[in-house]
Amino acid sequence: MPKHALHRVMTMTVTAVAALALGLTGATAQATTTLDYVALGDSYSAGSGVLPVDATNLLCLRSTANYPHVLAARTGAHLKDVTCGAAQTKDFTEAQYPGVPPQARALGTGTDLVTLTIGGNDNGTFINAITACGSAGVLSGGTGSPCKDKNGSSFDDQIEANTYPALKAALRSVRAAAPNARVAVLGYPWITPAAADPACFVKLPIASGDVPYLRGIQAHLNAVVQRAAEETGATYVDFSQASEGHDACKAEGTRWIEPLLFGDNLVPVHPNALGERRMAERAMSVLGLG
Repeated sequence: MPKHALHRVMTMTVTAVAALALGLTGATAQATTTLDYVALGDSYSAGSGVLPVDATNLLCLRSTANYPHVLAARTGAHLKDVTCGAAQTKDFTEAQYPGVPPQARALGTGTDLVTLTIGGNDNGTFINAITACGSAGVLSGGTGSPCKDKNGSSFDDQIEANTYPALKAALRSVRAAAPNARVAVLGYPWITPAAADPACFVKLPIASGDVPYLRGIQAHLNAVVQRAAEETGATYVDFSQASEGHDACKAEGTRWIEPLLFGDNLVPVHPNALGERRMAERAMSVLGLG
């Protein structure tokens, strides 16, 4: 082969190899693009009560083992966690505490993924229902349905009249602040079993007739969360089947939610470390991540 022809062939080969290498490098970079992930929400997202505690903001009682941290670790996402215990829907657009800015401020046009749980603290739904039914259960010795008899549809009425529109407004604020993000709204895993468990009364002192009543309130809240998510273009992560059999009455190692009394967490009636991991795994499955 003439010398000039050989030189030409070698030049073309080097160019082709360089182009191939550049293409592979670009493809690899594209395939490994890091998700810009922002976690919003209340204590179920913050993992309140799960150790270790995030010492950067003790007011929010946030755990570094909460489901956002688990999800980020398993997907390689870049996480900005602004979850905060006791957060309500209003705290997406208003400061929850001095030095704790509105959660939606953490979002931007570059945000790829947002996860959250919210709504359970609006109207004091969780704390008021658990407190009311727990007190009534102790006074009744665990019989009848004293909490339902006293409160009737009041919790459900507040969820429908107040929580639902507040959820839609909060999720719209998330969409406005992060227009390019995929938003996942997680439901709340079951706190109570479907029917009363007499052996559980010492840990969760709810009267037998109020166990399905309390569960019905939670089911209504989750249904409202799902409706608001779907109406604002978010993905709803349903736990109605996944968390069945993992309620606060189950044994350690099976339960995802700690009981009101004699539990292992600093904060009762909240997800434990296992529950936070399972919430992460369920969200990843629904979103097709990991």
